[in-house]
Amino acid sequence: MKVLDHTTTSSLQELAQSLDGDCYHDDLLRAIYATDASVYREWPLAVTLPKHAEDIRKILAFAKMQGTSVIPRTAGTSLAGQCVGEGIILDVSKYMNRILEFNAEEQWVVVEPGVVRDELNAFLKPHGLFFGPNTSTANRCMIGGMVGNNSCGTTSIVYGSTRDHVLELDVLLSDGSQIAVHPLSVEAFRQKCQQSDLEGHIYRQLDEALSNEEQQTAIREAYPKATIHRRNTGYAVDLLLQSAPFSSSDQPFDLSQLLCGSEGTLAVTTSIKLNLVPLPPPEDVVVCAHFENIRECMEAVLIAMEHQPSLCELMDRVILNCTKDNIEQQKNRFFVEGDPAGILMVEFRGNTPEEAAQKADQLIAAYRKKGMGYAFPKVFAPESSRVWTLRKASLGLLANIPGDDKAVACIEDTAVDLQDLPDYIDEIAAMMGTFGQEAVYYAHAGAGEIHLRPILDLKKQHDQELFYQISEATAKIVKKYKGSLSGEHGDGRVRAAFIPMMIGEKNYELLRQIKQTWDPHGLLNPGKIVDAPPMNTSLRYAPDQVTKKIDTVFDFSATQGILRAAEKCNGSGDCRKLSFAGGTMCPSYRATRDEKDTTRARANVLREFLTMSTKANPFDHPEIKTAMDLCLSCKGCTAECPSNVDMTTLKAEFQYHYQKANGIPLRARAFAAIGQLNGLGSNFPKLTNFFLSNRFTSGLLKRFLRVAPQRQLPLLHTISLRKWYQRNLAKASQDHFPNGKVWFFCDEFTNYNDAAIGIKAIQLLQRLGYQVQLIAHAESGRAHLSKGLLDQARQFATQNVQTFADKATQTMPLIGLEPSAILSFRDEYPKLVPPDLREKATQLASSTFLIEEFLCREAKAGRITPAQFSDTPKHILLHGHCHQKALSELSDAAYLLSLPAKYTVEIIPSGCCGMAGSFGYEQEHYEVSMKIGEEVLFPAVRKATTTTVIAAAGTSCRHQIADGTGRQALHPVEVLWESLTKM
Repeated sequence: MKVLDHTTTSSLQELAQSLDGDCYHDDLLRAIYATDASVYREWPLAVTLPKHAEDIRKILAFAKMQGTSVIPRTAGTSLAGQCVGEGIILDVSKYMNRILEFNAEEQWVVVEPGVVRDELNAFLKPHGLFFGPNTSTANRCMIGGMVGNNSCGTTSIVYGSTRDHVLELDVLLSDGSQIAVHPLSVEAFRQKCQQSDLEGHIYRQLDEALSNEEQQTAIREAYPKATIHRRNTGYAVDLLLQSAPFSSSDQPFDLSQLLCGSEGTLAVTTSIKLNLVPLPPPEDVVVCAHFENIRECMEAVLIAMEHQPSLCELMDRVILNCTKDNIEQQKNRFFVEGDPAGILMVEFRGNTPEEAAQKADQLIAAYRKKGMGYAFPKVFAPESSRVWTLRKASLGLLANIPGDDKAVACIEDTAVDLQDLPDYIDEIAAMMGTFGQEAVYYAHAGAGEIHLRPILDLKKQHDQELFYQISEATAKIVKKYKGSLSGEHGDGRVRAAFIPMMIGEKNYELLRQIKQTWDPHGLLNPGKIVDAPPMNTSLRYAPDQVTKKIDTVFDFSATQGILRAAEKCNGSGDCRKLSFAGGTMCPSYRATRDEKDTTRARANVLREFLTMSTKANPFDHPEIKTAMDLCLSCKGCTAECPSNVDMTTLKAEFQYHYQKANGIPLRARAFAAIGQLNGLGSNFPKLTNFFLSNRFTSGLLKRFLRVAPQRQLPLLHTISLRKWYQRNLAKASQDHFPNGKVWFFCDEFTNYNDAAIGIKAIQLLQRLGYQVQLIAHAESGRAHLSKGLLDQARQFATQNVQTFADKATQTMPLIGLEPSAILSFRDEYPKLVPPDLREKATQLASSTFLIEEFLCREAKAGRITPAQFSDTPKHILLHGHCHQKALSELSDAAYLLSLPAKYTVEIIPSGCCGMAGSFGYEQEHYEVSMKIGEEVLFPAVRKATTTTVIAAAGTSCRHQIADGTGRQALHPVEVLWESLTKM
């Protein structure tokens, strides 16, 4: 970390005041932006979030005056280190994200660089159009980054690269002048050369260089084969050479060909005009061809491409094995048969399923004729989307390899001519063997680009040297086949040093001249593409870095400690996906669009400060507290992060240690003690409710606890669930329960606040043939977990495991109503209880069910039938609790609510509701909480008819829906109970 002096700090403060956007130079933001999705780490001078071109112009002028640089950045998912540097980060993602102009008839759109690729396509879909290039990060990567890297993705065999669809770019040059870049006639090109400004100088330099016959010969001889469409090595002067006036073709000269793939080293893009294409045929089928060795897989690619598929992608055994331990991706490996060395996923499209299937069958027949492969499952829509979800998760999944050995991005972007692919991969495998390596293989087989990765521990100096040696050896093999060292990920830091070898010194000198002409003061992303430092410097880890052993309350042995749990984040940025992409992670980022509020940022902050801290308590840093502040502990990352970064657990552990050093706030103590406080209040429920609902007394309480005044405080039921059970069922007959017995977990929220729901749940179970046993047990400890009071949470967890471990079984399970409470048995308890109870806690977890899970299981077993419910029509809108979606299946609740014959269920595609326990009640979080609700949930509820039933399992969710829309949401058991009683 570079400490800023007073003069620099004052200058940055002046810059911040001059911008309409934002400028930060605190340690927190600098630490967050020190990394991207690559292996590099450099603390920037500052982080800026411009609102428009004028802000960018001011930032460029400031950088020139200060003798520093500017590093353009969108989503920060680059793998080659393009987005890290010691200068000023220029992040356009928060503000410069508008669709500026759209012409459906002429099939083009103009966007700002911060528009997300999939968000653009969601806008275009109703018009029958889309933007073709499709990266694995398409739900969060942005068009500006795609231009910078000339991204291709899975669809490149049909739609090519970003470069093929750029019609015009508006860019700021290094001197702050704005120019429009578009195809030029020869006459227009000559006119540009006559200009006296920087733009004219750029055109003249290119004219002079590309008119030189020796230079032309050097380019044609040394650049990658023209048959390789994915070629991003260096600047694309080979493409400029194919245009008039440097060839006999009628292809116009277009500087956007050069700017695409230039990684922000030549200009800063402010708007992009894109060509659009019609949506592909609507029906698809994916052939998932299984192979026993990689060589056969490569040969099979050649056959697949003869059949003109729309996609042809590869996943190897290493990645497939990583999917086994990922909560979300376990569900998507349904098509895997046996233990293949690799699977080719080949998609065919047609106007009908039969048309697509016919093409698929032809490929399968060709494989069988040649005796290639051993299994060829066909996957039709909508299940085919799950195949591609699994494939897109590859990058993040590789972070799941236990320990410090990781699949490292360094040779992952090589592309060769398709005919050379089998021999090339053989040579790569042999070379890797000389280093004691067995590579990871995945990605764009049909385009001749396999994402190869060595397994290295970059904390070791030896492996940092291997990092270079393997990269250099790969570059030599790629050069032999006249391939491209970068197919789509760019040169950045990781490949730039090998460009002279790849294209020759004469061509490399031309690239340096281009950079010098465009950027004479070295302002724009220096050290990328040309004049790069050694590729094994400025890494995330120092040579032979020792990973600190940090004592924790939770058991982090599965990740070999809490620090490695944070280090699992590889920066792929899945947590930056927005609401249109579905899922839950990361709700606060969706509301703020601040990188600070992503799971990635929080993991980076933990890694940075836990590693570098010299304090006895390494958690005692306000920067970590700030980063964690808007984490809702929603558990979305537990399931949706391909690397399985469990930020909820990490946050709870942090809070525990931070409060050890700084004390536990009164409000945290009060919220954690909600069970005990409600227990006292339940002795006088009417009086307690008067004080909780009276404007004056509730206002005082809210001000004292810093609760948002707009919130309605949860009231107590007139009788607790336990008291009702004791009065009505404790001595009930054990007869007439043909379906057996269940243990009922009476969580602290259901017991006091939602007792009416608990009563209906027990009555529902009884009417369906289950005897309900409710015994004395501890509260769940959920509120204590959320506030970092882990000593108390551990006590409750220990008591509950001891109470139920020898009682709950698969045939007499433990079931509960509140997702966050009952699912603690499955998630936190096995990591929280003392070592001697962990095995019992794990066994208990397998016999613990959310009530929807249990009833769904019983219905599928035929013990509950539609005939037991009303046949009155009803439409239900279902919102899922975050923990339910992460640790269970929302589909269970949907299935259950569909049991009544004429009930229709629609799942709201909402993420977190925004309440998240006490989070939404806290005054400082109210605005963010409501903004999260407004993303999807509130609008969906408001659009619902008055006869539509709103269902939500979480008590917090129901309160949020009430506060945000005025509608009452019911627990699913209430809906079923009503249907049952109408029979």
